[in-house]
Amino acid sequence: MEQSIFNSRYSWLLLLVLILISFSGSVDAYKNYTVGDSLGWFDKLEKPKINYDKWVADKKFSLGDFLIFNTDNNHSVIQTYNFTTYKSCDYDNALDNDTVQWSSADSSSTSTFPVSMAVPLRKVGTTYFFSSDYDGEQCQNGQHFKINVMYGQGLPRSLRDPSDDDSLAPISPISGDEESVPDTLVPSSFDHPRDVSTDDSPEPSNSISLSIFSQCLGIQLNWISVVFALAFGIC
Repeated sequence: MEQSIFNSRYSWLLLLVLILISFSGSVDAYKNYTVGDSLGWFDKLEKPKINYDKWVADKKFSLGDFLIFNTDNNHSVIQTYNFTTYKSCDYDNALDNDTVQWSSADSSSTSTFPVSMAVPLRKVGTTYFFSSDYDGEQCQNGQHFKINVMYGQGLPRSLRDPSDDDSLAPISPISGDEESVPDTLVPSSFDHPRDVSTDDSPEPSNSISLSIFSQCLGIQLNWISVVFALAFGIC
């Protein structure tokens, strides 16, 4: 009889451990995406093989991800939530709250040197990027892209701003006017990381962390206490 009770408890314990292991797998981690992969962030006049449409096609972007722009001092990195600014390939008349110049061309330099810029994704919705140098010529020749940023896990603490409660992108003055956009589309602190390439990107995890599971139930769970409580209390 005692042996039977012990086996029953052992079976329950093993089952619960397996269940908790399945819940302990974390959701997709924050990711770093290198824009253009090995080709980097340039226009088609400089690198004709660049195809940002193809690069972005199989990627999913979420809050907290980073875009890594590898370029040089002759190209800029402009991020905007404003479709009109994006369409014009010019940010001179853009508002401070919807457009950021992360990197600018250095016209005073007599030599070319590499520039690498990490840009965090901090707003849900459509986000646009382009290079505005040479009166928009680089943008007009393919150095631009747009992406859709999903909520995912939400912003990590390191990127949160009290003024950005909902992490929502501002609504563009002109939205959805896809036919007017330049033809090319391309599209995350280094605390999150690992570069993700087109060839070996892992499939999104369908598992859910124990912490998220416990939050859904409205209680805090300690998986060790759960195992022993259920295994030796219920059995």
